[in-house]
Amino acid sequence: MSDTPFHDLDDYIALPRLGGLAISPDGQRLVTTLSALNEDRTRYQPALWEVDPAGERPARRLTHGPSGESQPTFTADGDLLFVAKRGTDDDATPAVWSLPSAGGEASMLAAHPGGISGVSAAARAAVVVVVANTLPSAGDVDEDHRLRTERTERKVSAILHSAYPVRYWDHDLGPDLPRLYAAEPAGDEKREDDAAPRGSHALRDLTPAAGGALTEASTDLAADGSFLVTTWNVPVARGAVRTQLCRVDLADGARTVLVDDTDAEVGGPRVSPDGRLVAYVREALSTAEQAPHMWVEVVDATGGQSRALTREWDRWPAQLQWLPDSSGLLVVADDDGRSRLFHVALDTGAVTRLTDEGALSDVVVAPDGTAAYALRASYEYPAEVVRIDLADLTGPVEVTALAGPVERPALPGTLTEVETTAADGARVRAWLALPEGAGPDAPAPLLLWIHGGPLGSWNSWSWRWNPWIMVARGFAVLLPDPALSTGYGQDFVQRGWGAWGAAPFTDLMAVTDAVEERADIDASRTAAMGGSFGGYMANWVAGHTDRFRAVVTHASLWALDAFGPTTDAAWYWGREMSPEMALANSPHLHVGNIRTPMLVIHGDKDYRVPIGEGLRLWYELLASSELPADENGASPHRFLYFPDENHWILTPQNAKVWYDVNLAFLAEHVLGEEPGDLPHTLG
Repeated sequence: MSDTPFHDLDDYIALPRLGGLAISPDGQRLVTTLSALNEDRTRYQPALWEVDPAGERPARRLTHGPSGESQPTFTADGDLLFVAKRGTDDDATPAVWSLPSAGGEASMLAAHPGGISGVSAAARAAVVVVVANTLPSAGDVDEDHRLRTERTERKVSAILHSAYPVRYWDHDLGPDLPRLYAAEPAGDEKREDDAAPRGSHALRDLTPAAGGALTEASTDLAADGSFLVTTWNVPVARGAVRTQLCRVDLADGARTVLVDDTDAEVGGPRVSPDGRLVAYVREALSTAEQAPHMWVEVVDATGGQSRALTREWDRWPAQLQWLPDSSGLLVVADDDGRSRLFHVALDTGAVTRLTDEGALSDVVVAPDGTAAYALRASYEYPAEVVRIDLADLTGPVEVTALAGPVERPALPGTLTEVETTAADGARVRAWLALPEGAGPDAPAPLLLWIHGGPLGSWNSWSWRWNPWIMVARGFAVLLPDPALSTGYGQDFVQRGWGAWGAAPFTDLMAVTDAVEERADIDASRTAAMGGSFGGYMANWVAGHTDRFRAVVTHASLWALDAFGPTTDAAWYWGREMSPEMALANSPHLHVGNIRTPMLVIHGDKDYRVPIGEGLRLWYELLASSELPADENGASPHRFLYFPDENHWILTPQNAKVWYDVNLAFLAEHVLGEEPGDLPHTLG
């Protein structure tokens, strides 16, 4: 097969991508976001599409804004809210827009000088809450507008910090910080000429003293609109941060702490439809010796003692959603190479698996409780909208794919599962993607692809780490879940805790050994690659074996002692790994053993694994690895550097370069081909 979109990178980056899901109050409308390449093919532009919950009508496009739309949310009256940047002003910021249920053009509902980053609406009341970044000294929205104007005119970019953290993943924190606002119908009062723009609703500050407490917070609004529940960041000694769970009353902004546990993190709050309870995920704090543990708890919406629901369940729950009668919850959890949907009974805490195949996300529940809807993906297909029958919650239920905006793309091969037994008796499983025609007469070269996290799993389609592009070039791609992977129980995570170079490494080698015994795999032509923790492990692999012909390492940890204080969440790293463990598991100490050509890739805007890791790795490879330079002093190692990308390579043309360079490097060192022409855009 040679006509799939994975054979041509231009075709691949042009594939549209689904994300997010919202359901109307009457259950008759589903809205999702479809991102597609813009005209000049330099960025993905999202638009809102409606999907028929009954699966009878084809999907239809709802929005055509010049910059795209995201975060669809329905009001109690059925109007569709979304966040978009519109207008001809280059300095325009994202605002909330409203598309009437009766039809017509969208109008601006609310705006903020710092832009609006999130919107939620009450299910049974005319209440809308938004998240917007505000300068600390601003007393109201108009003052924030004037202060921003002054900073811009005077070209001030400085940020004075009094607490940690100062940046997150790919962006600096401050000088403005998030606050929660109630969006309320605006009056006709006269406004100053230099006042901030606004829509039909004015913003009332609910959290004027938040500071950095709402940075990356998760929030849920009660169905009657009387209160919301949010995570609240609390700085503690020595640069650490922990979270509380707080209730904020919309009438006066009064804040009540619902959960405050110094031994745990709390997140993902969900208010029950009857407004009595709040469900959330409790994560017991990890130590250098003990991995985290997660379960669902509930607490009264006015405060009191929490009650654990799933503490004995050997999976980590996420994406909580209440059933409409408040009798239980739907939760998603990684499970044996999938991410399945489960039902949790409120009265007993009993957990029942509802779905089998695929990875479920963005779950929403029909108002009558007869069905749920979600995005489902796997390594056989990207996200699609599905209906999940909830008539019987005692076991696996029927899941039906709905008519969505796009069809599944054709694949250049087949997907299967493999597993082996590690030396300590643990089961290690993996996905194996095989190219068309692979068999005893034409065994395929093997690419071991190691996932990041490390607390994660190869269980869902990824546009950034897509094996089918390599499969289209003839590689078999092995996607294993070694120790530390989620979906196999607490003990499986604990096996690798604080010892990244031990069980995770030996698990990877064991499953690679098993796959290399297959008749359709060429064990003499192999490579290893990974990103983030997977990049760390690729570095560790390079320093501990020369069995692979090439190693690719992206956004990788190299010198663990230097990495710890420079990552964007240093307090978490300090809690997870002691100095002794960091030293025992640091790849940089084994650079002298590296005899395999390495491709190093890093983005300068990566704050999770700062660029210093990539720079030091690159230099020490050239200076200290055992792989000699040629007679002209040229090294077989390569460094692909992205000055304006972060932990992920997100812009379409840079992503294309990423794959191009990877494929050329693997073709040269694994397939024995002459170095091919690289994209002219590299110079």
